[in-house]
Amino acid sequence: MEGIYDVLIIGGGPIGLACAIEAQQRNLKYIVIEKGCLVNSLYNYPLNMTFFSTSDRLEVGGLPFMSLNAKPNRSEALEYYRRVAGYFNLNIRYFERVVDVSSLNDSFLVETTKGRFPAKNVVVATGFYDKPNLMHVPGEGLDKVSHYYKDPAFYAFQKVLVVGANNSSVDAALETWRKGADVTMVVRDSEIGRRVKYWAKPDIENRIAEGSIKAYFNSRILNISETEVTIDTPGGEVVVPNDFVIATTGYQPDFDFLRKIGIALEDSDKLYPDYNHDTMETNIAGIYLAGVVCGGMDTHVWFIENSRAHAKIIMENITGNTVK
Repeated sequence: MEGIYDVLIIGGGPIGLACAIEAQQRNLKYIVIEKGCLVNSLYNYPLNMTFFSTSDRLEVGGLPFMSLNAKPNRSEALEYYRRVAGYFNLNIRYFERVVDVSSLNDSFLVETTKGRFPAKNVVVATGFYDKPNLMHVPGEGLDKVSHYYKDPAFYAFQKVLVVGANNSSVDAALETWRKGADVTMVVRDSEIGRRVKYWAKPDIENRIAEGSIKAYFNSRILNISETEVTIDTPGGEVVVPNDFVIATTGYQPDFDFLRKIGIALEDSDKLYPDYNHDTMETNIAGIYLAGVVCGGMDTHVWFIENSRAHAKIIMENITGNTVK
């Protein structure tokens, strides 16, 4: 066990990095605990993903993010945040998961898979990409079913069913189709999501209209087998041949972890965590939230660009000082 930290930050994503930089600029003794690699969630994004935000809105610590295009892609973001971590020489422990946070006199004891760390304050910046929203249908546990989409080349010339109609779903459908896959979409609503990136929305709608990609709207999956998928559609049940299912049904924060460490959640389907919006401090004094985790099940509310400010708010509240 090392000496006590002023701040321990759980999560080494962009917002965790922003918090670390703010702590460092205030001469606070801090440490970041990251369960995977640097910006682990971004690393696990689809290989060809393009951000909706421009590069300047993804910047942290005042370090410029230069992109070759108007919208940066995953590879550029990974390189940028690597440069950020190196430039500021941030104190990050990788591939180490936090398993518990308990009270220790007037501070906290943070237990990880590799050690224990006392800290006066804890910032939870854990994002939401770890736990997919399950469909709860027979066959969802088959190896052919994935809630994450990575590389379209894997699905070349296969019969692919994509569940959903938002950005991840549309990217998966278009990219796998362009690799020669026979693509079917299952959409619970009556249309493609309205928040789909403006350059991708007309593309997917045109592919559906011309019949290149089949789509069942107002529909849901009933059953998945090794060779077929049964779909409940407005016209009755439909059975389609299938090799792979990409269930891009969204993700959620680790609510079990939040509950375990004592953070109260709203008693509704949104599960909003209890925190002060002016200070980001939770119902437990000294434990703060930053980033997407603040939105509960509304994971579309907070992004890198609008939650970077959480870092400054938190560190100002901890120190009582404003740093320009």
